[in-house]
Amino acid sequence: MRARRLRVAGGWEFTPTVHQDARGVFASPLQDEAFVAAVGHRFPVAQTNHIVSERGVLRGVHFTASPGQSKYVHCAAGRALDIMIDVRTDSPTFGSWEAVELDPVACNALYFPIGTAHAFMALEPGTIMSYLVSTPYEAELELAIDPFDTDLALPWPTDVPVVLSARDEAAMSFAQAHARGLLPGSGPGTVAEGSEP
Repeated sequence: MRARRLRVAGGWEFTPTVHQDARGVFASPLQDEAFVAAVGHRFPVAQTNHIVSERGVLRGVHFTASPGQSKYVHCAAGRALDIMIDVRTDSPTFGSWEAVELDPVACNALYFPIGTAHAFMALEPGTIMSYLVSTPYEAELELAIDPFDTDLALPWPTDVPVVLSARDEAAMSFAQAHARGLLPGSGPGTVAEGSEP
């Protein structure tokens, strides 16, 4: 398992060894020992999420209000451009982002620490995203930022017709979220432990 520190403080990409033969492929996208060695603590799984999207579906930018939620995300089928955005107002990398292509060939995964926001675009029909999350879903804590906000300038492909939910079409700007005091601070064990494990 290879671990790569992302530009966003506390964010990591994990890429396992992929075993392939005539029968198919075997890989372990989450490995506790490698995760703990990189991040400094175990990932606390409270819920798993299974999301199927057609090509061009863009979900996000989503983040969870206090106390926050961490995620471990990989692509089980198809292909996706996955983006992590640092919306923690007290983070040294506040406002920065990292974009990583996820697919079931590399079996790579991203760890989103508490206080980061998430968005992805499905690049192939029937793209399946699998999330492990640290807290159960609570609709009243889920907030959204415009994925096409010019202040964020996220690198969405321009050759893919975009499909957004009504909620994401109406999402506030990054500046509005900041001005309204809706952006989170760092949760326990995010910036400090994630920056220097």
